[in-house]
Amino acid sequence: MSAPVPLRAPGGFPVVGIIGGGQLARMCAGPAAELGITVTVLAEEADGAAAQVFRSAPVGDYTDPATVVAFAQHCDVITFDHEHVPAPVLAALEELGVPMHPSPAALAYAQNKLSMRERLSDMGIPCPRWRAATSVAQVEDFGAEVGWPLIAKVPVGGYDGKGVLLARSVHEVADWLARGPVLLEERVDFERELAVLVARSPSGQAAAWPVVETVQEDGICVEVHAPAAHLDPGLAAEATAAGLRIAGELGVTGVLAVEIFQTADGFVVNELAMRPHNSGHWSMDGSVTGQFEQHLRAVLDLPLGDPRARSAVTVMANVLGGDYAELYPAYRHLMARDPGLKVHLYGKGVRPGRKIGHVNICASTYAEAHERARHAADYLQGVITE
Repeated sequence: MSAPVPLRAPGGFPVVGIIGGGQLARMCAGPAAELGITVTVLAEEADGAAAQVFRSAPVGDYTDPATVVAFAQHCDVITFDHEHVPAPVLAALEELGVPMHPSPAALAYAQNKLSMRERLSDMGIPCPRWRAATSVAQVEDFGAEVGWPLIAKVPVGGYDGKGVLLARSVHEVADWLARGPVLLEERVDFERELAVLVARSPSGQAAAWPVVETVQEDGICVEVHAPAAHLDPGLAAEATAAGLRIAGELGVTGVLAVEIFQTADGFVVNELAMRPHNSGHWSMDGSVTGQFEQHLRAVLDLPLGDPRARSAVTVMANVLGGDYAELYPAYRHLMARDPGLKVHLYGKGVRPGRKIGHVNICASTYAEAHERARHAADYLQGVITE
């Protein structure tokens, strides 16, 4: 692959290369333009989400080292739309010498859940009881220790509920064991799910957004409430401190999302994501500096922006594919019905259950923000028609 040279903005401004052309890369377009920097995207397809909005979006295979190196040689820094870039590709980029944020050393903890669990446990970060299993006997032993059902996870490659199983017997895990090690976790009796979103720059500056509540259905986040309602300030501070510590000790650069379970005794960490994250989409309209601008600032080692909330409450609702293949008429209706509504669509074709966008509402109360956001998302999905 001979990648085209991206058009560099005059004045000495840098070029950021993003590997992966999904919606997370797409949503960097507005902040990049406002910051005056050039972004080029290695896209999976010519009409993908990010390729629709970036002038420079060569199509290439992110699993091929030669393709990625050809793309990266025109960039001042590389970052990622997802965590699935293979180790040989990351090694080739390291040899090229273009800075990567996050680094392969940090990214390893987001790519492999067993590595993540071991590292967080060594740090003393609260985690569910867990074990790596390679045999039926080990699953049986762990089930006897923590009780059934238990959670089984594929260590590499799972997301949005994929590769996660609520196992009620050892037989349900047997097929996974045949393919390699399995991460076993106790089933946590949690009160609700929260997320801590932080950003960290290579020079060590860090910033954290307010702790949010995430609402999940069938393993997919459907809503985010920012900040989390009725959250004890002490617990919020403790969770935020944990997120900042994880970013610092793992050497994360860019945005880090820490998904946590709130329990009667405090919290435990569920997952890590080293990139902008669904739990931070509210910040695009609800905070002084949204997560996509902050991510670009962080990977370029620019001073970080103010993460504080702009309003008392912001509710984000994901829009999943539903009954409307043509979204524009519904989009026009919602803009007229609620001028304060912010709609972010990803340029994806409608498919049932597929994330095709999200909406944000800023308001003075949770009840108002939730009602307006839920109505808009449901109308775009065809759940309601008025």
